[in-house]
Amino acid sequence: MVTTVFDPAQSPQKRRARRYPTSARRSPPPHPAVGAAAATAAVAGLVAVVVLAVATETTRELRLPGGVATFVGSLTGLVGMYLALVMVVLAARVPAFERILGQDGMLRWHRRLAPWPIGLIVLHALVVTLGYAQAARTGVLHEIGTLVDSYPDMLGATAGLLLLVMIAVASFGPVRRRLRRETWWVMHLYIYLALALSFAHVIALGPAFVGHPLTRVVWSVLWALTAGAVLVNRFLVPVVRSARYRLRVVEVLPEGPGVVSVVLSGRNLDRLAVSGGQFFAWRFLTRGLWWQAHPYSISALPRPPYVRLTVKQIGDHTAAVARLQPGTRVAFEGPYGAVTSHALRSPTVALVAGGIGITALRSLLEDLPKSTDPVVVMRAASEEELVLHEEVAELVRHRKGTLHTVVGSRSRSRMTPAALGRLVPDIARRDVFVCGPPGLVEDAVAAARRLGVPPSCIHYEIYSW
Repeated sequence: MVTTVFDPAQSPQKRRARRYPTSARRSPPPHPAVGAAAATAAVAGLVAVVVLAVATETTRELRLPGGVATFVGSLTGLVGMYLALVMVVLAARVPAFERILGQDGMLRWHRRLAPWPIGLIVLHALVVTLGYAQAARTGVLHEIGTLVDSYPDMLGATAGLLLLVMIAVASFGPVRRRLRRETWWVMHLYIYLALALSFAHVIALGPAFVGHPLTRVVWSVLWALTAGAVLVNRFLVPVVRSARYRLRVVEVLPEGPGVVSVVLSGRNLDRLAVSGGQFFAWRFLTRGLWWQAHPYSISALPRPPYVRLTVKQIGDHTAAVARLQPGTRVAFEGPYGAVTSHALRSPTVALVAGGIGITALRSLLEDLPKSTDPVVVMRAASEEELVLHEEVAELVRHRKGTLHTVVGSRSRSRMTPAALGRLVPDIARRDVFVCGPPGLVEDAVAAARRLGVPPSCIHYEIYSW
């Protein structure tokens, strides 16, 4: 494949359009059977947790003072802990799962699931304390002090519980929107510590574990598999890939108001499997940036030895990216994202991009078959914010498609069914790809559904942390 719109080998003064070969490797396609098997295994695991908890309980123990409360507390704690492990796996960026749901889909399921484990673990603490108080014939407050002071690992478990509550509060919509992304990210790292502290306490004191080696083995395997998924996919693989490709910043180019493109060079990029529409979590190894990875889309398919990402300045990290110096080393995770040509279900497509969302759709457009007759809708608040417009226009012309630009405030240019229907009259027969801020994506997806586009033909990525 060749394109005529991106030549990072040219200096900013001499940059010109010319033919430049793109990388031939694409990311592997998703395998829905893997997702179905994983969902089945997750449900089977939950059933096994409940069965093991019930099987280890005896009628005599239930009849003791506080027996019922202690059993209910133990069961809610085990189910909550299991769901917490599932939640961690969803955030572990396991490639086989991520290709099916995309990072957006994985995080949506992560957020939907999150209230359940946290709520159940809190309920576990309350009900078990009540059961122990009934058994000791003391007050609940007195029993809390006794548990923390006298029982092994209880102090750590209490700290873990408080950490989980803190993370839950930080994830609540109104609170999360007031936090810097970096603060929210660091707070979420504590979930690993919280779960480790909780697990130590459960192994030592849990009625389902004490004297029941099978339960200990099953749970130890679950924990090992979860920890392995995190360590391999979030740490080991990124370190190995970063060392293999040795990316460095070549130049930083202005693209529009508050928008820059970062051109990187590296070795063996012809072996980097990535599809148009995907993104990486980039870690720039310079002072103030090395400790955090941020997701930015590639805005063009790799042209070995170059790859390009485009960033809008909306915070401290993105502002620092605009000041990167040539030679800065770069580590990365990925690629991620399911908004790719693998998702195609129809012979033709419509692409809707809002603001910086055009970065993903620009690389996707480059990766689509020429026969897809693309209709591209670019929306921005002003003409100056239509970044990469010339490149998109060139790609659309090359594929004999249609390009629409919609300029103005969101209130005046919303993607209503009527507006989207005028721009793409035959949208019901097309695959629809949408990338951009939450408001635009929600409007465009809802409009596409109202216009008769099947859910399986709607693919989107929301640009929001």
